[in-house]
Amino acid sequence: MAWMKVARDGTPDGARRRSYLLMLSLVGLLVVSVMVTTLVGTLGPIGPGDPERISFREALEAIFVGHGDWPSYYSAVFWDVRIPRVLLAGLVGAALACAGTAMQGVFRNSMADPFIIGVSSGAAVGAASAGLIGLTVAIGAFAAPLLAFISALLTVLVVYRMGVIRGKVHVDTLLLSGVAISSFLGAIVSFLIYFAGQDYHQLIPWLLGSLYLSRWEYVYIAAVPVVVGAVIIYIYGRQLDVLLLGEETAHNLGVDAERLKKTMLAVAALMTAAAVAFTGIIGFVGLIIPHMMRMFVGANHRFLVPASTLFGASFLIWADAISRSVIPAQELPVGVITALCGGPFFLYLLRMSKSRGDGN
Repeated sequence: MAWMKVARDGTPDGARRRSYLLMLSLVGLLVVSVMVTTLVGTLGPIGPGDPERISFREALEAIFVGHGDWPSYYSAVFWDVRIPRVLLAGLVGAALACAGTAMQGVFRNSMADPFIIGVSSGAAVGAASAGLIGLTVAIGAFAAPLLAFISALLTVLVVYRMGVIRGKVHVDTLLLSGVAISSFLGAIVSFLIYFAGQDYHQLIPWLLGSLYLSRWEYVYIAAVPVVVGAVIIYIYGRQLDVLLLGEETAHNLGVDAERLKKTMLAVAALMTAAAVAFTGIIGFVGLIIPHMMRMFVGANHRFLVPASTLFGASFLIWADAISRSVIPAQELPVGVITALCGGPFFLYLLRMSKSRGDGN
């Protein structure tokens, strides 16, 4: 057997080099994704006789030059609509994928995702309630995101309290509590939709996940919890690796499993709540992206966390580009696109896992 150098964390040097090369490729993919998707898509019905699409040259001039032989509103289309939308899509995709990676590590179950502790259901109740209680009239466009964020965090707090027994987090109880409360809150959302009557159509884009209301303020607000949360989860990457061996083993190796679980749950919940508050419920990103990256970089969270974060951002950016380009002058909710892409792929992963005899 050929001798192979092994790093301090037990990873062969060859595998580390491949992982670093993959990280560099993912950074390049993200940069290219931001640049290309900013230039694609329809303008929509701006005015009578206006073209729905513009050329590549006109798009570049509108972004970087600011003047040219094209209508003056082209620059506003990119700087006030396209660019903040692409950046917000990247932040939300990164948040969901990174939080999903942390949740799968805490639950030691590849079926876990960021919504498993009721974040999405809680946020849905808050968003649905904003208009009914008149908060939208009082504080404007920030009403639904604000109430969705608060409601999501309160839901997580309730689920967490139900999952803690004698100061210890029981992941099985936490999981069941999340499922039960999500079902209960789902019924409340259905009631609110019924009570809203003809105004319910305002809730549908949010419930299906959409980025059409993106604005620079949303980007600034979402960037803080997403970036800080991703850094914290990365720092705890090695402890998540140890936790995968079991809580007793982790304790013997000097890892405070209870503190780690509480920290990861809090950070993942905060990141997810910040993401869904502005875009609504976008499924499958936090579930399938960690799966995909695990196939390339393995289970080492020091590589898995940044890989999932970067690819999650690129994935949702492209999903949103498809959602606003597939139908001229219209757009699909981005949650529909992620479900269409994620559903079949996840079934494929389940099939592959079953063929290998992997119970997880």
